[in-house]
Order: sequence, then structure tokens, then C-alpha cells
Amino acid sequence: MTEKKSAAMMELVTLMANLRDPQHGCAWDRKQTFESLTRHTLEEVYEVVDAVEQGEAAKVCDELGDLLFQVVFYARIAEEQSLFDLGDVANAIKSKLLHRHPHIFPDGTLVSFGQPSPLTAEQVEHNWELIKNAEREALQRSGTVSVVDDVPRALPAIERAGKLQKRAASVGFDWPDVSGVTAKLAEESAELQAAIANGDQNQQTHELGDLLFTCVNLARHLKIDPEGALRQANQRFETRFRYVEKTAASHGGGLSTYDPEQLDLWWNEAKSQNN
Repeated sequence: MTEKKSAAMMELVTLMANLRDPQHGCAWDRKQTFESLTRHTLEEVYEVVDAVEQGEAAKVCDELGDLLFQVVFYARIAEEQSLFDLGDVANAIKSKLLHRHPHIFPDGTLVSFGQPSPLTAEQVEHNWELIKNAEREALQRSGTVSVVDDVPRALPAIERAGKLQKRAASVGFDWPDVSGVTAKLAEESAELQAAIANGDQNQQTHELGDLLFTCVNLARHLKIDPEGALRQANQRFETRFRYVEKTAASHGGGLSTYDPEQLDLWWNEAKSQNN
């Protein structure tokens, strides 16, 4: 880290300590806890993703700063309680990354860096999972740990589904190829249709959940990010819907003025202009 970067980090740490100062700090910052910060942390993560998707470097820089501040905030609260500090956080992730990149750091130290690695990105990801599995298995031998224990429950449902499936697959619990998943998708769709026909909403909820879970599994087998695919679908819907709104207005009415056939015609026009 250059002297400039190091100074910037130290100033940020000092700023955070000042904000939490019992006598002269900010009342809002002083009352925050681990629990109260989580909502803000999630918001900052999504704002980083949004900035990246907009492709604006300045905005990405700004949002990353907000996210970094969250890390410093948690570390400051922990330091006040003599739990850990920002240095411990940095050392923990450094040790983890050294251990999980033996192809880059052969003896697990920074000084061993510099040898060319023959591994592809896919091989690196596979080895990463093997190493993590070995770490989990060391804990599992106690009989109290599951391979899915540390998949955070607070994750968005789609992301958590993908992580649960990936963990299960890492120990051999998976479809051998995509054909098994597509067959399962058809099965779950049929079960949802039966639940709809029966009019049982609890069962409909159950079957819809299974269908969505299987869709995530299909995305994993196709090596598609389901969250990214859904965000793209959201954007397409928004673009097309705005077109229909604008077209309806240009004809002198709102959407409720026109019948479904006309709205569908304009929707198809929007699709032809934007796939």
C-alpha cells in the first residue's frame, strides 16, 4: 500500500473514532450497533451493484467508499468492545486468501508470490471449493457442523438458493447434467398447475417455491447468474412498459383506456425494438 493510500485509510479510521467519541461524537453514529447497521450495509451493497451496472466509474468509486465505511464502522464497534479491530479483519482475510490460493502463494506467504500459474479461472474456482470443503470437513468431523451451516440466512432468496445448491453439489449431491434439471423443472411446473387447479394457496406457495428453486438450479447448471438474469429481465420489462405507457399517452389515453389486445400489440412493438 502506498503512503497516500495508507494515510487515507488511517484518516478514515480516525474519522470513525471521532464519530463514535462518547463526548464529542455524532449522536446517530454513537447509538449504532452491529444489528442496526445491517440494513444500511445491505443498501450500500445494492448501490454498489447499481453503480457498476450503470457503468459510471465515479459513482462506483463513491458507492465503494460508502461500503468501505460500513466495514470500518463494524470494526470500530468491535474494537470498543475489545472483540477485534480493523487490523484483525484485514489479517483474517489475508490469511484466508493465502490459504485458498496455493497456486499463487505456494508456501502460504506473500513472499512466495511470483511463480506463473497454469490454472484456468474454472480450475481455480474448482480448487477454491475443494479447499473450502476441506476446511468445513475439518469442522464436520465433530458431528455438529453441516456443509450448509454458514450460508447466511439474510441473503436474498435467489442468491441463498444458489449457494445452498452449490454447497450440496460440492459433496456430490447434484444432478449429473442439465437434462435432469430440465426434467425436474417440468415436474415442478406440473405440480404447480395441479395446486392451482385445486385452489389450495398454501400448496401453491409451496410448489411455486420449488419451481423457483429449480429455476436457480437450472441457472447454475447453465453457468448463468440468476440474479443478473432477473435484473436484465426487470430492465427489459421496465423499458417495454414505459414504451406502452408513452404510446398510450400519445394516443390520448391512459393504459386503462385500452383493451388488453391493444396493449399487447404495443408490447410486441416494444419487444421488436428492444429484445
